[in-house]
Amino acid sequence: MTGLVLIEPTELYNILNQRTVYPCLSDTNFLLLLDARKKLEYDESHVICAKRAPCSEDEIFSVPYDAELECKTHVIVYDSNCRTLREKGRAVKCASTMAGNGSKNPVKILRGGYEDFSAMYPFLRTQKIIYLPQELDVLNTYPCEILPSILYIGTKDQACSKTVHKDLKIQAHLNMSHSTDAFFTGEDKSTYLQIPIEDNCEADFSSHIPRILDFIANNRKTLRTMLVWSDRGISRSAAACIAYLMTYYKWPLKDAWRHIKTCKFTVRLNRGLVRQLSDYEEKLHENRMTNVDDPNY
Repeated sequence: MTGLVLIEPTELYNILNQRTVYPCLSDTNFLLLLDARKKLEYDESHVICAKRAPCSEDEIFSVPYDAELECKTHVIVYDSNCRTLREKGRAVKCASTMAGNGSKNPVKILRGGYEDFSAMYPFLRTQKIIYLPQELDVLNTYPCEILPSILYIGTKDQACSKTVHKDLKIQAHLNMSHSTDAFFTGEDKSTYLQIPIEDNCEADFSSHIPRILDFIANNRKTLRTMLVWSDRGISRSAAACIAYLMTYYKWPLKDAWRHIKTCKFTVRLNRGLVRQLSDYEEKLHENRMTNVDDPNY
């Protein structure tokens, strides 16, 4: 349907957990998340920061009075368990209303609705309806999900969070910094690997790629959930994830980069890491398939 797209639960999870200095949810123009279920269901529990979509008794939806659809980067709608855009359920009806009333981007509908999302991410359920700006400014975010329930990318603060480890069931760490790990040690080589490189253009990343790939592959085989982290979680940790995606999926650098940026919008590798990943691409594919001189990289 025109103006509507279906998204997976992991995409909503990642949108909710984007941050720069502050959580992106604290930006009023970042996200409008609408719960199209009935009031009783919404009051019982809903996704964090979701607003109940205004709806008449005969299921005619209207735009929230303060929606400012033309300003929102993301407009996302969910109901109980919408599976396709062909359904004529509450989510599609609500999303169509938002799309027809000025949303500047396609309106996203959550596949599987609240049922699937809350089953995958129960820690993002709440009964809280109103968030003050100062509450959103200090909201704790989770690491972004690169491969659902397998691979996450995060910061030092997230790597040291008991809540993160409990909720995501983190079982292994790949530490791409000089910082000390709060949960794992070098004693168990199967669950902890530290690659202490500097975040600068002169740092040697290439020689560590085989160890990084082996660590992620071995933990994936044993079904351990992994967190790849560095101090800010935007450069060295991202390079490690990109190298793995290039290897496992046989992707060129540009495709692995695109996937990482889709999961974590703030990723920004230093130029030294980009050049080394370009060299690795040539080694994998016997060709440089990505123009790293493009300012997008």
